Amino acid sequence: MELYYSFSALIVLASIFSYLNYRFLKLPSTIGIMVIAIVVSIFLVSFGETVLPRTFGHLHNLMNSIDFTEVLMGAMLNFLLFAGGIHININDLKEQLRPVLIFSTLGVVISTFVVGFGMFYILPFLGIDLPFIYCLLFGALISPTDPVAVLSILKQANVSKSLETKVAGESLFNDGMAVVVFTVVLQLAIGNEVDLGVESIGLLLLKEAGGGLLLGVILGWVTSRLMREVDDYIISVLVTLSVVMGGYLIARQMHISGPLTMVAAGLFMGNFNVKFKMKSVTQDYLIKFWELIDEILNAVLFLFIGFELLLIKDLSHFMIPGLVAIVVVLLARLVSIYGPTKFMTRTFSPQTVKVLVWGGIRGGVSIALALSIPKNEYSTAVLSITYCVVVFSIIVQGLTIGKIANPNKIAKEEEEQENTLNDIG
Repeated sequence: MELYYSFSALIVLASIFSYLNYRFLKLPSTIGIMVIAIVVSIFLVSFGETVLPRTFGHLHNLMNSIDFTEVLMGAMLNFLLFAGGIHININDLKEQLRPVLIFSTLGVVISTFVVGFGMFYILPFLGIDLPFIYCLLFGALISPTDPVAVLSILKQANVSKSLETKVAGESLFNDGMAVVVFTVVLQLAIGNEVDLGVESIGLLLLKEAGGGLLLGVILGWVTSRLMREVDDYIISVLVTLSVVMGGYLIARQMHISGPLTMVAAGLFMGNFNVKFKMKSVTQDYLIKFWELIDEILNAVLFLFIGFELLLIKDLSHFMIPGLVAIVVVLLARLVSIYGPTKFMTRTFSPQTVKVLVWGGIRGGVSIALALSIPKNEYSTAVLSITYCVVVFSIIVQGLTIGKIANPNKIAKEEEEQENTLNDIG
């Protein structure tokens, strides 16, 4: 019952904040909810114990009672990734497959090391002694773009379909590489022996990422066949729910990537079912159901992110390191995007690179990974700096990506580059 009460409180708060945002702030829904939650958190942290001690105590206990890492990584993320995958067009993804794969694998590794080295050499000047392995750990958890934040914010931005597929596709697939890198670095940080051989790391990645994708395709194929035989919207909704909830349990038992399982299953079902010409009412209910699930869970997730501020002690002490980290992370993002594009056959205009860099939004996944670090003298610093980067990323980058993404300018630059290449050829 305690879990029920906690979730009920979060839904009530999310609905109130969503209403206030719609009436007064008029920001994109998820960003507005998070902004209000942060403002409330700052007020409670500053004055709550004297002005509203009971409210402060209740909210603090509520956030303390919920394992954010388990709730996000073990439950909410599966629904959100499936909902994101089911709306991606597989043909669009095929056209952008090469850059998506490179950005979600090599890009994550490059960014991890650039951030790690950058923070290691800069933090001592700010009076913070963070060992290199923890700087690298921060690089690993902050480098992957957050699929939930990216997909939520891209809906509001006016970007071209090809660019949207690049950004969304990368965010959906980079979890596999990110989890492997984070897991290896975390084991080194806490003193466990880890085989750093190429073969060992490759096998871990193959099991984690490859196993997750394979399981997702199998689940998608089996359930699509079942839905082909029974064209009923109630059964279709139940079947898709069983894929998400049952699929995660299977992935967990097999020790493979649950998020990638959900992405693959969503992609397969969202595209494979089109061939079966299901009734329009069934398709309509199915799409609207997953859009509703997506919106509700996004509201709760961004509320979570805002209220996590209540659990971070002495955040003000890490504000300047957090601001420095924002610059380092953006520079690392630029290196991890611009570098690989130089070795791709397809051209990337300066405007496209700019949008890919600025559209690399961090979110709840980074905070969840930071919270999973065992408590020690360095974990608070990593969590606080992570929180600063995530809040900046969602609010500043999220609110401005639509203005930076100029479809006409991107199309013009890409056309000019193609003509230049044709003239050279």
